[in-house]
Amino acid sequence: MRAMERKNRLYLARHGQVRGFERFPIYGRTDVAITDVGRIQMEALAERLRFVRIDAIYASDLQRAFLGARIVGRRHDVPILHLPELREMDFGAWEGLTLAEVQERYPDELKKREKDLMGYCPPEGGESLETFSRRVLSCLHGIYAEREGEDILVVAHGMVNRVILCEALGLELSRLFSLHQEYGCLNIIDTYADTSLVRLMNG
Repeated sequence: MRAMERKNRLYLARHGQVRGFERFPIYGRTDVAITDVGRIQMEALAERLRFVRIDAIYASDLQRAFLGARIVGRRHDVPILHLPELREMDFGAWEGLTLAEVQERYPDELKKREKDLMGYCPPEGGESLETFSRRVLSCLHGIYAEREGEDILVVAHGMVNRVILCEALGLELSRLFSLHQEYGCLNIIDTYADTSLVRLMNG
């Protein structure tokens, strides 16, 4: 039997630790910086990927992601592209709040969210999971089409990565909260004509 031909290899990373992390805030569109620990985490990722083939690097245009991409990119003479489509989910009025604060201030909104997890939009312009996932996956599929046959690094965000992993694993989007993404973690996904192989997750 002929072996399947790989179309792409995706190195999918999460940005490093962010300022204020100890409060467990909800950061989506908020353009927060990474900490010194976050920089160390991305330096460690750069070392892990030092000798692998990378043909192009993509990142969210939020600084916590693109700074990580630049750190890794110092070891690879390839283009680094910053795409707003790879930004974290927009949480609207919940930006910067902790989960406890959201529960205290927006109990009725949380009830609405429970009834429609995919379609619910947080107040003040937040994104629904459905809209968010379409944005992320449309961007990713465009990258795959443009870079077919290449090995790609994407430095993004926790929710972004979970959406991509759900598709690769064939999971319903509602299962994304069952997947964890540590700061500075690495996932490796190989794509083929009609399937994907997750070689590493949250590594």
